[in-house]
Amino acid sequence: MDENNFNEETNEESNLNDETNLSEESYLKDEKTYSGNVYTVYPPEKKEKNRHVPMILWLVFSLLLCMGSSFLTARYVMNKMQKDNSGSTVIYEAVPTDTVVYQSSDLSGIVSEIENSVVEVYTESVKYNTFFGEYVTSGAGSGVICSKDGYIITNNHVIEDAKSIRVTLHDGTDYSAVLIGKDSITDLAVIKIDAQNLTPATLGSDNTVKVGETCIAIGNPLGTLGGTVTSGIVSALSRTITVDGQKMTLMQTNTTINPGNSGGGLFDVSGNLIGIVNAKYSSSDIEGIGFAIPVDVVKEITQELITNGKVTGRAYLGIKAISIDSERAQSYYGMSQNGVLVRSVELQSTISSGLQTKDLIIGMDNDEIRSYDDLQDALLKRKAGDKVTLKIIRDNQEKELSVVLAERP
Repeated sequence: MDENNFNEETNEESNLNDETNLSEESYLKDEKTYSGNVYTVYPPEKKEKNRHVPMILWLVFSLLLCMGSSFLTARYVMNKMQKDNSGSTVIYEAVPTDTVVYQSSDLSGIVSEIENSVVEVYTESVKYNTFFGEYVTSGAGSGVICSKDGYIITNNHVIEDAKSIRVTLHDGTDYSAVLIGKDSITDLAVIKIDAQNLTPATLGSDNTVKVGETCIAIGNPLGTLGGTVTSGIVSALSRTITVDGQKMTLMQTNTTINPGNSGGGLFDVSGNLIGIVNAKYSSSDIEGIGFAIPVDVVKEITQELITNGKVTGRAYLGIKAISIDSERAQSYYGMSQNGVLVRSVELQSTISSGLQTKDLIIGMDNDEIRSYDDLQDALLKRKAGDKVTLKIIRDNQEKELSVVLAERP
C-alpha cells in the first residue's frame, strides 16, 4: 500500500468523513524574549516638602518604610527560589497572565538520541507483464528498531510481495533482512536482521499523546534521503480513513511526510515513539495532512507478529460479498436497503449456520450493517469462536441466524 495508491483513494469524500479542519498550521506571533533579571525603577513623583512634619518623625517613617520594603522583597525572592536535582539554584520568573511567551525549541539533542533507531528499508520484487515477461522492481521505505537483537517494525505495504529485503542502519551498515510476520489490516510488519547491540526505540503510550504537541518524523523520503528529520504537531488523535480499501483509525500530523517515509517513526519531544508513519493525504491544493499508526496498536501487533508470525484470534465469517452502500447499488442488485450481499459462502461452519448466497446481511448482534466496512468493523470487535446472531433479509423477509465465527486465515 504505497502513498500513490492512497492518494487515489482520497478522491472519495466518504473516506475522510470527519475531516473538518484541513489547515492545522499554527503561527507564532509577537514572539518576545526575556533575558536576565533587569528591573527598571521609576523615581516617585516629586512632591513639595511639608514644613508641619517634624524632621525626626519624617526620618523614622522613611526608615520603617525601607525596612518593610526590604522584608517583602526578600520574602518574594525566597519564595521564587527552588533547588534542582543537581543542587544548583533555579529562579523561576513569573510571566504576566495576559502575556503568552512562545519559545523555539532546539530538537537537535533529542534527534541525536533517536536517529539511530530508524533505518532505511529497500526491497526487490518480481513482477510479470505480458509484453516484457518477468521483471524486477525495487522499492524503498523506512523502519524502526524495536529490539537490540535486530527486530524492526515497518509497514506491510513496504515489504509486500518482496523477494528480498535489505536494511541500512543510520551509520550506513547494510544487512539482509528476513520477514517475521505481517498484517494487512493494520498495515504493520516485522522484519529481522542478524545484528546485536542495536539502539531500539522507546515505545510511548497513546494516553500521553495530546493534540497540538510537537512531534518529530524520521525516515527515508524518496528512498534516497535516509535519516531525514522533519517536525510538526499532532493534528488529531483518531481519524477514521480508508487506505487501499481498508478502514483504519490513525493519528493525524502536519509533519512533512513523503514517499519513502512509510514505516518510519513519529516521536514526541521526549524521544518516545508515538506512531509508525504509513500514509499521507495529498493533492495539488492540499498539504500538511499525514497519518501514523498509533503506538498502542503498534505494540500489540508487533508482539503478535514476533511471537506467532501473524495476528491470531481474529474473527472470520468466511464469505465473499458485495457492499450495498448506495441507492445506485440497491437499484443495480435489486435490494430494498443497504447491507452486505452474500455472493458465496466459503466456510463450512458458516454454511452449516444456514447463510446462503443472495442473503443480505443487515446486522450482527446489536451492530447495524449498512456496508462492507460496517461488517469488517463488527468482526474486528469479536474473536474467533464467538457466537453471533446475523440479521439477514432473504426473499424480502427478515431472518436471524446463529453463527460461530472462525479464525481469520
